This record gives sequence, structure tokens and C-alpha cells, in this order.
Amino acid sequence: MSLLVVFSVIFSAIAVFVIATVVVGREARRLDAVAPRVVYEIDAAVEFVANRLPTETQSRLTMDELRGLLLGHLNWLSERNLMPADVTDRVQDIDTPLIVDENVLSAFLLREAENRGVELLDDVDVIHVVDAHNAYFAAIGAVGPRAENP
Repeated sequence: MSLLVVFSVIFSAIAVFVIATVVVGREARRLDAVAPRVVYEIDAAVEFVANRLPTETQSRLTMDELRGLLLGHLNWLSERNLMPADVTDRVQDIDTPLIVDENVLSAFLLREAENRGVELLDDVDVIHVVDAHNAYFAAIGAVGPRAENP
């Protein structure tokens, strides 16, 4: 083998390594700046929440009523601009922490339950639904950590 062939092979290998390193580094930096993709699936959310509700609450709510409450929760978030319309490859741009008051949300869901004709629902049941739904959001990566000093 001639010296020129050996030199060409070594130079080509180094060039490929450098190009691959630059491309991988650039993509890693780009992906680090982009919010992770979170997929909310209502059927999965209903099942997740239903499995985490106490037995007493489960006995007072049908799956359709629970679905309605979760949709009401999503509507509440949307009305307060807490659900951005387009999040695909969106750069993380949260400047200030956002704190959601669960008491206000619970009151809204109690009213929502009344509007939907859910009669047997208790205040504590709504709190269990909110807690379980928030746990689903956390499980899929849709929310940040709880505030230390709200």
C-alpha cells in the first residue's frame, strides 16, 4: 500500500469523525432548547385518573362523567392561556413560574359537574379528580415541579 493511500484513508476517517461530531453536537444543542413533546390522550387520562381515585369517589362517578370533568379541566386551562396552541418544536421561553390555584380549579369543576348533571359528586371527590389529573400531567411531562413557597 502506498503512503498516499494510507494518508487518504486516515484523512477521510478524521474528516468523517469531525463532521459527525459537529452535526451531533449541533442537534443536541437544538433539541435541548426545544420543549419536550407531550401528548395528552383523553382515554389514557381518564383511565389514569380513574385508577388513582379512592373507592368512594369511583363509586360516585361514571367514566363519562369523569371524562367530562377532565375535559372541563382542559377547558379551564385553555381559557387561561395555559395550553399553548402550537407547541411542536417550541423553544422553552418560560420567564416566570406559573402557579395554578387548585382551590379555584376545584370550584370551577364543582360548577362544571353541576352543569353536566353530576349530582352525587362531593367537594372531596373533585379534589381527588384534580390531584389525579395533575398527576397525569406530571406523568406525561406536561407540568413543571410544584412551587416550594406558593
